[in-house]
Amino acid sequence: MKHRTFFWFILPTFLAMFFFITLPIISVFIQSLHTPHENILISVENCDPFGCKKVTSIDHEATKELKNEKPLGKFVGLDIYLDRGHIALEQVKQHWNNSENFLSFLSLISDLPFYKAIFFTLTFTFTVTPIMLFLGLLIALGVNAINIKLKGLIIFFSLLPMIVTPLIGSIILFWMIDSRGIVGNFLQIIFEDPNLSLKASTSLTWVTLIVYGVWHAIPFSFIVFYAGLQTLPKDQMESAQIDGANTFQQTIHIIIPHIMPLITFVTLMQLMDNFRVFEPIIGFNAEAHATSLSWIIFNDLGGETRQLSAAATSSILTILGIVILLLPVLIKTWREFDFKK
Repeated sequence: MKHRTFFWFILPTFLAMFFFITLPIISVFIQSLHTPHENILISVENCDPFGCKKVTSIDHEATKELKNEKPLGKFVGLDIYLDRGHIALEQVKQHWNNSENFLSFLSLISDLPFYKAIFFTLTFTFTVTPIMLFLGLLIALGVNAINIKLKGLIIFFSLLPMIVTPLIGSIILFWMIDSRGIVGNFLQIIFEDPNLSLKASTSLTWVTLIVYGVWHAIPFSFIVFYAGLQTLPKDQMESAQIDGANTFQQTIHIIIPHIMPLITFVTLMQLMDNFRVFEPIIGFNAEAHATSLSWIIFNDLGGETRQLSAAATSSILTILGIVILLLPVLIKTWREFDFKK
């Protein structure tokens, strides 16, 4: 394809990305550098026959003029990034000086909102992603090997978690693990503990959220890998069978190398999706035990006093986290592409 033809072909996509992705991100970053203006107060001394008394009130006219003059608010630079609700630089320094070792340091900073969210987000991401990849490939291999008459039915049931929206699915599972739900009541009977509750323990809450994350993400990896298996070179598979290669050897030396670009694609998509985990936390009402970066943004935007600058800062930190997370995979993919060239 000629360069000019290629340019006009991708121009609409670039314009859409610029107006609907790049500009909003720039706007959010600018907002994260400003904080809302404080109300301008005026003190008036009221005197009566019994004495004088100072009364402080808000100067609404002056406050309104200030907000009209500087609508973004007061410029504070990176102060919001470094405050206690985010990177908490001062608190981290204090905890580092007071901690006896690295583990105690991690325990201390885990009480800070941002790091508490980071710990769960990374645990969720690096647990759900590999399990989802492995089980998705396993199911795809199993479906590809069964009788063709049963494939349609198996594929339908395998895709059911993808049909259910994340929030609805998490709410359903939340009801099931309740002490009055089928799963919660069953566990109480097994362990002979009527007070057992999956929602009362932080570790069990994390396990429940991870199990749900795997259940909901498997259909995506399964359908992508299953589509890739339909393009397997039959001559290589037949040659491997003639040479005596078993199923495991065929999978390791032929199937996985063939679908490796799909594995990379699914990994990138799921790393981004899992790093932005939000719906399960809301659906499970698990804010007391697990929070994520996306939940922090939601929390900053909620309530009567919306903290737009704090939410903008959390959004930028989330974007930076995703970029750092994807960087090794992107570099590896680029090197492989460059090597082939």
